[in-house]
Order: sequence, then structure tokens, then C-alpha cells
Amino acid sequence: MISPRHSTMSRRSFLAAGAALMLGSEEGAAAAGKRRLAMDGLSFLPDDLAELRAAGLGGMICDISEVEEVRDADDVPRYLRTYEKCSAALDTVVTRLANQREAFVALKGSDIGSRPGCATFLQFQSCEPVGTDLTRIADFHRRGLRVLQFTHHNDNLFAGGALEREWSGLTPLGIEGLAEMNRSGIVPDVSHGSEPTMLEAARRSTTPILLSHGACKAIVDHPRCASDAVIRAIADKGGMMGIFMMSFWLTRDAVPTVDHLIAQIRHVANVGGVDAVGISNDFPMAGQTNLVALNNDNAAGVQEYLPWWHAMRDQRIAGFDWTPEHVVIPALNNIGRMATIAAALDKAGFAPREVDKVMGGNWQRVLTDVLG
Repeated sequence: MISPRHSTMSRRSFLAAGAALMLGSEEGAAAAGKRRLAMDGLSFLPDDLAELRAAGLGGMICDISEVEEVRDADDVPRYLRTYEKCSAALDTVVTRLANQREAFVALKGSDIGSRPGCATFLQFQSCEPVGTDLTRIADFHRRGLRVLQFTHHNDNLFAGGALEREWSGLTPLGIEGLAEMNRSGIVPDVSHGSEPTMLEAARRSTTPILLSHGACKAIVDHPRCASDAVIRAIADKGGMMGIFMMSFWLTRDAVPTVDHLIAQIRHVANVGGVDAVGISNDFPMAGQTNLVALNNDNAAGVQEYLPWWHAMRDQRIAGFDWTPEHVVIPALNNIGRMATIAAALDKAGFAPREVDKVMGGNWQRVLTDVLG
């Protein structure tokens, strides 16, 4: 995601979408005699926490980073996460979710389903807030953070990013930081990293790792997407990746559909096993705001992304030598996406047990393996 945005929905829409997911969940998990868990591997807290219930989520990884857009010497936009802003954001979210029925700060994987509401695992989408002070990792953990991403697009003090002309991997500080994540009980997240970063993190980590939100390079050849080697390395470590909703990294076909998302899920399952894949959003809970307002008119909505896309192309970043035609899969750019995806997986021939894993069981397993 470039930057998070929020969206709103009517209460009637919330309840209708939530009911649809619950019906689909009961049917899909009937063999197990329980309601199917639905988890989102990357989204943002909505202004109205009732959206979490309407989305049918039992858990989510929630990016709480405060992002500042800056411009480099070439006037290319960069997205900076400072210690001061992200530290304050962590405290604000913990306070906000205290004594809420719709959501709570989850500290262990076993917290999922342990009480009413969405188990919310807090994440920063970069190690920038850590700076060079690795003691901050344990401090963030003490205060509620549970997932930490090495970098967001670009190189930083910890790791090489995906959107650089030349790739690099973990730095010496990043290697130490990974060891501290493992020691402290924070799940390492390689999303937005370069291939060397992702492979090295998988090799060095003593716990499973996540690629919380991404897509498959075998389908869309772009550095933001994961190669089969990365998928296998993450799966071999006991981790997983989430397939997100940004359609220009799901397909280069002119019209994106739910089938394109299913194809991405199937590819990860074929390469790394069905235990290695889940669902992520990377948009606000109710959908990408501007596209919702445009009634999912991708031709109009993609315009807001093109200046950034063309800036990357002008910097000769690999993968930007074409122009995207869309941003979202219209059928999924709404609060009811999880029910739609579950039904599509069933229709595509995934067994009920496999659908359970993809829709949330895999997230629960990895988070429990690392966090308890």
C-alpha cells in the first residue's frame, strides 16, 4: 500500500455483510462443527470499530504506523516512519482498544477466539522507528507490538527494499535486529523487502516469518511480488504469506476479477503448500476509499497511483515499464470481501479444510507458533 485511507459504511451494510460472512463460515466449517475463523493479514483500524464485526473478522494484523511523506533529492516520494510518531501511535491504539467489545490488542496467537471481538495484532511496516537502538524492539513488544516489518519499499538501516535499482539484503544491524525480534517474541515480516532480504531473513530466523501482504512474481513479474524461491523459503521455515487486494500486482489482465485472486492463492499453495497462504487486504476495512466513492471505476481510480508509478519508472526501478489499468477487484473492494473469497475458494475446488486454513487458520497457526 502507498498510504492508508479510511472509509465509512452504513450500519445496515455492516450487518448485512457480517451476516453473509457468518452464513458462509458456518457452511464452510460445518465438518469441523464450528464457525470458520476469518483473519486479515494486513489492514488498518477503521474509525468505526463495528466494521470489524461487519467484516466477520476474528483476527487481524493491523498496521498502526504513522507515515510522513517526504521527497528525496529527485522529488520522488518516500514514506517515513519516525520513532516519535510510531511510538505515540502504539500508545494511542492500545488505549483506544482497551475495554472495547469490537476489538482488543492480542498478545498471543492463543488470544484469537478467547474473548469477544477481533484479536488485533499490532504491526509497524518498517524498522525505521527502531533506529539504531535495538532495545526499542523489546520495549515495543512490552507495550503491545507483535509484528515488525524490516522495510517498506526502500533500503533502510536494517534491510534492502524491493523498489531499488540494485538489491541488497539484511544489513549487520538488520541481522542483529532479527535476532532481537526472535528473542523478544515479535514476528518478523519481510513484506516490501528485496528478494535477498526475504531469503536471508527466512534462513536466519529461529522462528517462522511472515510475508504479511504480497503476491506472486510467477504471475506478475514485479519486484514487489515474491518469487517461488521466496515462497518456498518462507514455507520451509513454517511461515506464510498473505495475498493482498492491490489488483495491479495480482494480474496484468485489463479487467481484474476474483478469479485472479484465487489464482494467486492456488499458486502459493502449489509452491509452498496450502499451509503457507492466507488473505490480506492492504486497504481500509470497507475498501479503497477513492475507488468506493467512484463506484469501483478503475479507469478513474488508477489515476491517483500513476504519478508515483511513473516516478518509479523514471528512476529505472524494475517492473514499472508498463502502466496499470486498475487498482481493485470491484467484487472485493467492500466490507464483505471475506465471504466472497470463501465462496470463491469453495467454487474453485478447495476442500473445506483447505478453505479454513486459507481464510484464517494459517494465520492463527503461525501467530501461535511464534507468540504462544
